[in-house]
Parts: sequence; structure tokens; C-alpha cells
Amino acid sequence: MTGSDRDDELVDRAKPAMLAPELFGPAGSFATLFSSVYMAAFLKKNVELSKSMFDIFVGTSQIAPDSHDQRFKDEAWSENPVYKRIAQAYLAMTDAVQAMIPDDLEADDKARANLAASIVTSAFSPTNALAGNPAAMKKALATGGSSLATGFGKFVNDWIFNDGLPQQVDDTSLKVGETLGITPGKVVHKTEMFELIQYQPVGRTVHEIPVLLIPPQISRYYFTDLAPGRSFAEFARSSRLNHFVISWRNPTAEHSDWDLEAYVSAALEAIEAVAAIAGSKKINLIGFCAGGIVSALAAGYLAAKGRDLINTLSLCVTMLNWKVDAALGAFRLPALLDVAKAQSKSQGILPGKDLHKIFTWLRPNDLVWNYWVNNYLMGDEPPAFDILAWNKDGTNLPAALHADFLRLFEENRLVEPGALEVLGEPVDLGRITCDSFVVGAETDHLTPWKACYQSCRLLGGKSTFALSNGGHIAALVNPPGNSRAYYFTGPGFAESADSWLETASRKRGSWWQGWGKWMTQRSGKKVPIAKTLGSKAFPPLADAPGEYVLQ
Repeated sequence: MTGSDRDDELVDRAKPAMLAPELFGPAGSFATLFSSVYMAAFLKKNVELSKSMFDIFVGTSQIAPDSHDQRFKDEAWSENPVYKRIAQAYLAMTDAVQAMIPDDLEADDKARANLAASIVTSAFSPTNALAGNPAAMKKALATGGSSLATGFGKFVNDWIFNDGLPQQVDDTSLKVGETLGITPGKVVHKTEMFELIQYQPVGRTVHEIPVLLIPPQISRYYFTDLAPGRSFAEFARSSRLNHFVISWRNPTAEHSDWDLEAYVSAALEAIEAVAAIAGSKKINLIGFCAGGIVSALAAGYLAAKGRDLINTLSLCVTMLNWKVDAALGAFRLPALLDVAKAQSKSQGILPGKDLHKIFTWLRPNDLVWNYWVNNYLMGDEPPAFDILAWNKDGTNLPAALHADFLRLFEENRLVEPGALEVLGEPVDLGRITCDSFVVGAETDHLTPWKACYQSCRLLGGKSTFALSNGGHIAALVNPPGNSRAYYFTGPGFAESADSWLETASRKRGSWWQGWGKWMTQRSGKKVPIAKTLGSKAFPPLADAPGEYVLQ
């Protein structure tokens, strides 16, 4: 039997496993695990639940939905005694399910239990059914049933063409190169793996030390350049920064051997190119999410080689220590990781749509049932929102990179100096002694902010930490001007994230502003803007956003 045959056999035998993306649903095996392992604990809570149900029945219960829970915003949930009791019974059941998760579980086991509880309880919300949704009932009566007919048509279409998941966005008016990714710039370098984009600076001068942004390898770069007014690239150039970004190619099965070292090599090539174009001995490096892992490894490799190319390092919603209490810990089971690696190896890639499913079911209320109600019960169109359009526009993950990420996830070798080798050099993050700016997001479910803070403790040099309002993506797409935006900031030398927060300063506005001020102070003097983008060795090849982002 060949290695490929063995991989195929492993995938076939493991199809019922929890990590198979098609099982990330209410009836999936996470629910099965939850019910079998924790049913005894649930029975112990039966007395409290029975008392709650009795209080609900006689009308003395004080249970009420959270004021921010949009599912129960219709006035019927507070004024109609039947609907009020239905909501209270559902919330009591949800509390009982959550209460049966033991407090003393290991972090990964607790993550699995919490994920299972989230999937199960969100599926049983009364608002997911027509009879349990007063707003949908009212609209059906007002439209003579046409809202339901429209919704059923959407359901059939999604069942056939969207893997049974409700559409999250109306992207008909959102086009890359037309309404998204339109900050002026040029592709100034192109390889098999990436295009390097340089943005047109604003004004007559620009800071001499350039900035290179490395986005995640598992998504398209243009979430750093969304609609005008919401673009990080636009903000960087308005700050008089010479701003570059990598646009990764969307890999296919023929690129299955692109591993983590290949991406680090690509990042190093981009770093060299940016320095040469700007005529600078150093560059400022910033990584978003998984791009931060590549950024840290590239900086660590250069430090190991004794090359002083990195002036500052910024890591945004990036985890370098993976052994933390996070939702992704739910998948840290050796058997499941073996299945995941074998599955992507057999295909050559982990398809972007499968990644999208996994991330969607990590937040079922927000990313599944919210749109189920909006699209099918109300018969409405989903919003035309740039972040959601980008989120839908996923990319594939090469099998080799997927395996390397899973190995990092499982073995957590970045936290041990020299435990991980990159391009023949043992990486010690403590040898990265440049100033660093680390960003976490307050409600991030993928890379919890306290885990992001630990990067300050792993890196050498002087760190500044910023804690932004918002979640994983909303914190990154956080332009100035939002009156509700805020962030905490302060030196990242405290032993723990909680200790850091006690002394951090709360600022109004976006962390972009704090980072912009921090960055310009470290980017050297201002020099005249070159007449053309690129250089003699790196001439402009095409207008931004380039070719790869459209593939």
C-alpha cells in the first residue's frame, strides 16, 4: 500500500470524526460527545432546572434575555406571557447545559465542551422556528406569506449551492479592484507565491524606514484595504509611511508542498525587496493573525543569522503560545489532528470552504442562526458588508503548511528557545530585540487577547501592548472615527495580562492611531517621495490590487 493509499484509508475510516467539516452542525459529533460525557453532570443539575421551570410556569421567574441578545428584541418576548415563558425556559435550559461543564476540566477539554454547548443550545433557540419567532410571524402575516416563500427559495438555493449554510452577505456590489482594495499602488515584485504591492505615498515626503505588512496565508490581503475610510493601507499612507503589503497566491493542489519554511523564505525575500526599493538598511515589519507567525519566524531567523534588518515588529491578533485557553483548543486531539493532516494531504490542500465552515461553527449564533432567521424566516437579503464579503472570499491552505500549523498547534514549540528550526536556524524569539507593538482584541474567540499578550513576554526588546475593542477581525478593521471605539495601551512588561490591564491607559478611538504614532516615531526622518513606485531593480509590474488576489 502506498503512502497516499494509507492517507486515503485513514480519511475514509475517520469520516465520522469531529474534525470533518461537514459534521460541524447541531447534530454533529460534538453534540454526541457532549451528551455522552456530561449527561451525568446534567442530571445533577436537574433539581435546579426543575425549580426554574416551575417558577417560569407560575410566572414568578426573574429570568430575562440579555439586553444585547438580538434574538429576543421583539416586544412580544417581554409583553406576551406565552413568548415570555418560552424565552425563559430556553434560557434556563441554556444555563443548565453550561452549568454541567465542570470547572476543573483541562483547558482543551473545556474548550470542546463549550463549543459543543454553544452548537447545541444555539440550535434549539425558539427563534430559529417560525412559531417561536414573533417578528417572523408578524412579517409573514403582513406580506401574505410572501416573506416565507422568498425565504424558502433562499433556503433551497443555499442547500444546493452553499453547502446548506445560509448566505452571510450580499456581495453583488462589492468587487475587489472596484469598491474594495482600491488604494492606489503598484505591484513591484512578483514570485510564484506572492505579489508585493507598494502603495502610493501621500504628500511630498515619506518616512525613510518603510513598513511591510504580512497578512494571513489563509485569507486574501485586501481586508487590510477594504472600502475607502475603512482601509489600513489608506491610514498608513496618510500617516506618511512608505507602506507595502504581501498579496499571497491562492494555492491549488500543485502547490501542496508549500510549507511554513517556504512562506518564511517568501517573507524574507519581500523584506529584502522592500529595503532595496526604499533604500533603507532596515524595515518595519507588521503581521496580522497567522501572518504574524511568519513575521515572528522571519525576524527570529534574521536574529539567528545576526542580520539587523528588522527595525520594529508589530504582531496583531497573533498567538505565538498555543497552549492557552482558547476555542481552537477544542481541536487539540491527536487523532483529530492526524485525520486533518491526512485529509488535506490526500487533496493537496485544505479547501477554503472547509476552513470557512470550521470558523463559522465556532460562532453559531452570529454566523449561522442569525442569517437563518434573516434569510429564511424573514425573507430578507443579508447585508452588503465589506468584512463579510472578504470573509466569504476564502483561500486554500497548502497541505504542507496545514501540517506545519497543526504541528505548531499540537507541540507549541515556538515558546521554547531553539526548539523550532527554520531554514536550518534554531529560532529563539527572545533574540528579537527590536521594539515591538502587540495587539489583542477584547472579544476575540480565535486568538484570545491574554494569549496575544504573552508574545510580549516571549520577544526580546521593549514591547508595547494594545487591547482593542471588538473581535478577531473587527479589531483589525478599526478605522478612526468610530465614537464607540476604544483601546487600552501600555508597556508589555507585566508578568500577566491581568496585571498589565490594571495599569494600562484607556484611550478613545482606534488602536490604529496609537500604532501610527508609535510607528512614525520609529521610522526615521522624512525624505522626498520618489517620482515613481518601485525602483530600477523592482519596476512597477501592474496596478494594485494585482492578479493573485483575484484568483
